[in-house]
Order: sequence, then structure tokens, then C-alpha cells
Amino acid sequence: MAKTTVPPGGAKETKAQILERTEREKVKFMRLQFTDILGTIKNVEIPDRQFEEALDGKIMFDGSSIEGFVRIEESDMYLKPDLSTFRVFPWAGQTGERVGRMICDIYSPDGTPFVGCPRATLKKVIALAAAKNYAMKAGPEAEFFLFQTKNGAPTTETHDSASYFDLSPVDMGEDVRREIVLALEAMGFHVEAAHHEVAPGQHEIDFRYDDVLTTADNISTFRFVVKNVAIRNGLHATFMPKPIYGINGSGMHTHMSLFTGGTNIFFDAKAQWQLSQTCLHYIGGILSHAKGFCAITNPLVNSYKRLVPGYEAPTNIAWSEKNRSPLVRVPAARGTGTRIELRMPDPSCNPYLALAVMLRAGLDGIDKKMDPGPPINKNIYKMSHRERRHLRIDELPGNLSEALDELEKDDLVRNTLGEHTFEHFLAAKREEWLDYIKHVSPWEIERYLGMY
Repeated sequence: MAKTTVPPGGAKETKAQILERTEREKVKFMRLQFTDILGTIKNVEIPDRQFEEALDGKIMFDGSSIEGFVRIEESDMYLKPDLSTFRVFPWAGQTGERVGRMICDIYSPDGTPFVGCPRATLKKVIALAAAKNYAMKAGPEAEFFLFQTKNGAPTTETHDSASYFDLSPVDMGEDVRREIVLALEAMGFHVEAAHHEVAPGQHEIDFRYDDVLTTADNISTFRFVVKNVAIRNGLHATFMPKPIYGINGSGMHTHMSLFTGGTNIFFDAKAQWQLSQTCLHYIGGILSHAKGFCAITNPLVNSYKRLVPGYEAPTNIAWSEKNRSPLVRVPAARGTGTRIELRMPDPSCNPYLALAVMLRAGLDGIDKKMDPGPPINKNIYKMSHRERRHLRIDELPGNLSEALDELEKDDLVRNTLGEHTFEHFLAAKREEWLDYIKHVSPWEIERYLGMY
């Protein structure tokens, strides 16, 4: 793996410093990265003679070719890089050339931010929070599977039989995880932990919480690095939420806290549970809008195969201090570390849109002083339906179609996304659902063919 350098403390480099670094580190190509509405990384790659023009935001691309962007008659879009995201990939190309990357915002030809740019959507919510003197910090726990490949195609065959926190030789993914961690650190990540997860072939790498925009950028970069390192080891990495029946799926538990200045305003030493009213109202907003933003945080047909009882994924809209069956958990740390953990998102989501709707829901809870009710410290999975109804514990949508119905009914989530993104996302996901329900699954053949 090639050596690379990262600016100390994530400091923002100037255009001149970036050009000097690319020359010093012999960077031949630059990837100008962005994401489409569904969260897929896209890029325009340019050679070194174009670097200066790229840094000035003068590189154009055809937006009509990107999912959910624009019609063909209004296709020209500009890529404006965020200079703080400049990194050099820690591996060289097949011919030995170094490749850099910058994450870009999308602009229209008239110089205005493109309304369908997911990064711009998140920036708007960040600005709304900043106007109230709030800054959101977020830290994800993104899980993934490593599978074997056959003739270059991915399979669902695992390369280990390990379980939670197991070590080699049972955990055959240990060396691959280490390689991923080294690559992430070379890209500027502060990795806090890496371990095997519950299911065979399932892994988790946790990186340090940060401001919400940096976290969204990091999630996108994380998925790219994991997949790239897996390929280099002859494996396939997938962030599909539930690739195998009967075992745990992959979640992306997201930790959130609000700061004013350097103070964590979720903490109140004198309050019940040492949680401030601001924190409780934020939780209230999350619970109130969870059904409405579920299609954004859990966007696939397959996402709802994970959100079922019995596999540690939440299905009930409640909060707790201790147990992990409700939607929102408050970890034990207090003081600066006070935070909430939303357990429903999965790693297939668009991180910019997911964090945008989560933050906006929490802010709405603060604005309207929403009461989350008392914490539910009993295992909800073991409650009867009648007991859950008595405690007014609602449930998340049972499938993507129901989630889309809830999305359409939630004006706050719709306004957060903006009309352009909302309409294109909804249309793409309705089409995905219709395609799914037309297919006949092996389960149906096995269940019904002989019987009927």
C-alpha cells in the first residue's frame, strides 16, 4: 500500500497547497466525487493538467445521465470541490500512478447550488441548526459482510465461521479488516474499533464522531474503501442490509448529539437520567418522524427483511436508557459524551439525506417541545401486542411500500428533501417496489407449488 499524507487535524488546504501536494506526491489523476439521490458514488476523473481548472470549480458533467438529477435539455452541471476533502488514495493504480479525490457539490450553470444535490440538502439543515446556535455531531457504526467470489461474481458464501468479537483462526477476515483500517487511516479517518460482528462473514469498523457533514462524507468514503480493499483480496464487500436469511442483518446505528460552542447540550447533570430537556425533545422529534423518514434511512426492499423481531434490529418506536430493543437508545456515557443512538438506519442509505432528515426531525422536536414519553426499559420483543398498545408503542413500516406511504404523509421530511429530491426518490423507489412484487421468489415456489 502506497504511503500518503493527510493534513494535520483535518486542516483545510488552499488551492496552492493542494497543487503543490499533487506534484510532490506524483498524483496523476483526480477523482471529482459526488453522490446521486440514491447515495451511489459517482465521479469525473481528470488528468493532472486539469487540476487547476477543477479546483476553480470549472469542470462540467452531463447531469442527465445521473439518477434523479435533470432532464436532458438541462444537462450541464458544474462540480465545485470542497478543498477540505482532498485526499490521495493509499493505493496506486495498475500502472503505478497515484490518484487523488475531492468531494464536490453540484452547481447549476447559473452559479446556484443544484436543488437535487444530496450534499446541498444536508448543508441546508446544518445552516438551519446553526441559526439556532446548534451544531450536530454524528458517529455511525456501519456493518458489512465479506463474501467469497466465484468466477469474479459475488456469492453469499462466507470465508469464516466466526461470531461476535471472535479472533483468528476462526475469524478469517481479521487481516482484511486490518488492511481496511490502514487504508482508512491513510485517508484521514480516526478509527476507534474494528471487530467481527454476530453473523459469519459480518464485520464492523467504527470511526470517530465528527460534525455531521464530515460524517456523511466519511460514510460515503468508508463504503468505497471497504469495497476496494475487499476486491484487492479477492472478496466482495456488501452493505446490503439482509443478504442471508436466518442471521443478523447489517445496520448503521447512528449516534447523535448537539453542541453549542464546546458544550454538549444533551447533558444536564441535575436532570432525570442526566438528560436535558433539549435532548428529550430531540428524541421526541426522532420518534415522531421515524415512520416518515424510514424510507430514507432504510431505502431498499431488502431493508425491511432486517427490520423484523428477533435479530437485534428495532421495529418499535420507543426509547430506552439501557435495553436495545427500542428505536432509540441512550448510551451510558454522560458529560461531553452524552448522545442518543438511532438503531434503525442501515448502511445502504444515502448518508447525506439520512443525516439531513434525522437532524431535521430532532430540531422539530426541540422547536415543538415534543415529549418522547418515559423510557421503555423492558424488552419490547417479549411484550404482548396488548401491552405494547397500552404503552402506546407504535411500529415502523413493515415494508418499503408502507414506508413510502409514510414518507408522502410527512410534510417535514418532504420539505427537508426538497420537492426535486422528494419526487425523484419517491418515483425511483415506487418503481423498485413494483418490480419486486412482480417477481416470484424461491420461498413461494417451495411453499405453494406442491400444496396448490
